[in-house]
Amino acid sequence: MTVFDPASVRPLFPPLARAMSGRPVVFADGPGGTQVPTAVVSAMTAYLQQSNANTGGRFATSQETGAVVARARAAAAALLNASADEIVFGQNMTSLTFSMSRAIARTWKPGDEVVVTALDHDANVAPWMLAAEDRGAVVRTLPFTLPDCSLSVDALTALIGPRTRLVALGYASNGVGSIVDLIPLIAAAHRVGALVFVDAVHYAPHGVIDVRALDCDFLACSAYKFCGPHVGILYAKQKHLEALTAYKVRPSTMVAPGKWETGTQNFEALAGLSACVAYLGSLAGSPVGSPTATAERDPFARSTLVAAMERIAAHERTLSARFLEAAARIPGLRVHGIADPARAAERTPTFGITLASAAPHQAAERLCEHGVFVWDGHFYAKGLVDQLGLADAGGLLRIGFAHYNTVDEIDRVVSELQALAR
Repeated sequence: MTVFDPASVRPLFPPLARAMSGRPVVFADGPGGTQVPTAVVSAMTAYLQQSNANTGGRFATSQETGAVVARARAAAAALLNASADEIVFGQNMTSLTFSMSRAIARTWKPGDEVVVTALDHDANVAPWMLAAEDRGAVVRTLPFTLPDCSLSVDALTALIGPRTRLVALGYASNGVGSIVDLIPLIAAAHRVGALVFVDAVHYAPHGVIDVRALDCDFLACSAYKFCGPHVGILYAKQKHLEALTAYKVRPSTMVAPGKWETGTQNFEALAGLSACVAYLGSLAGSPVGSPTATAERDPFARSTLVAAMERIAAHERTLSARFLEAAARIPGLRVHGIADPARAAERTPTFGITLASAAPHQAAERLCEHGVFVWDGHFYAKGLVDQLGLADAGGLLRIGFAHYNTVDEIDRVVSELQALAR
C-alpha cells in the first residue's frame, strides 16, 4: 500500500486555502463536518443546472433524476458493502433514526427492553428512549469502561436478556474517538434475539465499513462527515425493510427501499454523494501490480473503496500518533480515552481533551483566534460528558482531523496548545 500524501488532495478543497492574519487556517473541526472537494460542488451544481426535476415523470430531466438516485444508491452500497436495495436516503442520520425507531417500536410490547450506551451521540439514544416511552418499554444504559472509553461485551451480556428487543451501538465515539469493537457486541445481542442499530456517523470518514462482516441489522451515517453534502444514509437488511411498516403517504411506493423515503429527496445532494464516493475511490492509489495511475480503477468498485479507506486510515494513524506523543508532554493537558500512541489504530484522529489552564470554551476561543478551528462542549454526546463528570465544567475541547490534514498542521495545533498551557 502506497503512503497517502494529503498534499495531493488539498488543492481540491478550496476552503483549505483560507488564511487568518497571514497564516493558513487549520481545520481541526472535522468531527463536526468535513470540507468538500470541488468535484462534489460541481456535481450538485450540474444537476441543478441540467437535470432538475422530480422523479416518476416520462420526460428527460425526470428520467435523469431517477438515474442520479440509482447511481447514488449504488455508490452508498459499495461504500458499505451492501446491496443497492438496502440503502435508504433521508435528511440526515438523526431523522432517519427517528423514523426507523418509530417503525421498529410498533413491534414492541410493554416490558420489552431497549439498550443504549453512554458513549453514543444522542441521535442513537434519544430516538430509542422516546420510542420506548411510547410503547411502555424499558431502557437500559450500557456504561463505557475507563480509561479507554470503550464498551465491554461482558457488561452488555449482563445487561441483555430474552426481553431485549434492540441494542443501539456507536461505531466510534464522536467525543473522544474510541473505536468500538462491534462484532462481539452484535453477536451477543443477536444471541438473545435483539436487533442492532449502529451509528457509524463518526467512524465513516476514518475506516472501512462492511455491514456484511458486522452482521448489524441497521447502520446509519451522514455524507457531510466524509466530504459529501448534507444527506443521511441508512442501511437495513432487506428482510427488515420489507417486514416493517413505514409511515408514508398512501399513494407513494410501498416497495423497499423507496418505501422508507418520505417526501421529495434532495436530488442535488444525491448527485453530490456520488461525486463524494468517487472522490474517495480516487484515493485508492494504483491497482496492485500496476504502475499506472488511479484512473484505471473503478471508483465505485468495493475493492477500490476498501483500498482508499485503508490508505486514509493509515495516514490518520500517523496523525493520531504524532498528536498523542506531543500531547503527553504538555503540562496540564489530559486526553480522555485512548492516549497511547501505540494504540492509534484503536481510535479515530478525534481527541477530547481538557486543560488545567483554561475551560473548554476559553481554549476554543483562543485557538480560533489563532486560526485553529476546533469545537468545545458536549457535541450531543451527553452520556459521555456526564459519565466523565465534565458536564458542569463545560465538557471537552474537541480537536479532530481528517485525511486532508497534514503532520505540519498537527505540529501547529500542538504549538498553540503548549502556549495555552503556559
